[in-house]
Amino acid sequence: MTDRFRGTYTVMVTAFDTEGRVDLEAQARFTDWQVREGIHGLIPLGSTGEFLSMSPEERRSVAKCVIDTVAGRVPVLIGAGAESTDDVIANVRMAEELGADGTMIIPPFYSTPTWDELVNHFGRIGDAAKQPVMIYNNPATANVDLTPPLVAELSRLPQIDYIKESTMDVTRIRDILEMSEGRMTVFGGIMGFESFVAGAEGWVAVGSNIMPAALAKIFTLTADDEDYHAARALYREVLPIIRLVGGHRYVSGSKAALELIGQPMGGPRPPRLPLPVAELSEVKAALTSVGLLP
Repeated sequence: MTDRFRGTYTVMVTAFDTEGRVDLEAQARFTDWQVREGIHGLIPLGSTGEFLSMSPEERRSVAKCVIDTVAGRVPVLIGAGAESTDDVIANVRMAEELGADGTMIIPPFYSTPTWDELVNHFGRIGDAAKQPVMIYNNPATANVDLTPPLVAELSRLPQIDYIKESTMDVTRIRDILEMSEGRMTVFGGIMGFESFVAGAEGWVAVGSNIMPAALAKIFTLTADDEDYHAARALYREVLPIIRLVGGHRYVSGSKAALELIGQPMGGPRPPRLPLPVAELSEVKAALTSVGLLP
């Protein structure tokens, strides 16, 4: 679809029915709503999509559903992470066969690979991929830290063109851009507005599951219009939602909020549990503060 990914991309929740089965009808409805709301891109089967709790057949069905529903309107990157290099390559091939515009890949999250092992891992993936790859740095969950010097080396590999940088240290964006000498395009993970100001070309966001239009607009105001005052003001308005789905509530909080605003996506799969009733008041308060509930 495009030679360059940029903007706010939703790392999508996965729809499950009341029996815990993948609900492709709800997934398609949610996908279409995201696009109509103005999101710049979609990423199913990331951490927020509970990919580790799904079978290969289920992951393929969700990937196909999102790609087919989008029908080329925005880029779709498929989460393709796995512990085994061969499994990642199989996931990448599956995504590309279905028509994905690229993939997002978290490092192996248990084996704690060394620098050389990571270069070999992503090198083999890049050699096998036909579409761009976004590597995903989230040391809090992957037990691996893709530091700027390592990212600079990975940027020399084929198809390793993007990174989702999900630490709270936005100076990494500056360092990645400098060290990779323009080879790597950075998307913020946790930090949105701050990442754009530091030079990021996009944001892989959880909060845009709930507020796609607003989080997309923050990017447009900052990166395209260079209206930092308006972007900062909007960012402050939506902070209750960003904070709501931060930390351990990125799945359960997102799904609870979507249920309340009329976009039901079911509950999470075990070991995750639905948001405790005691915390629902926080969800309602956050939604009310941004005008999504009266």
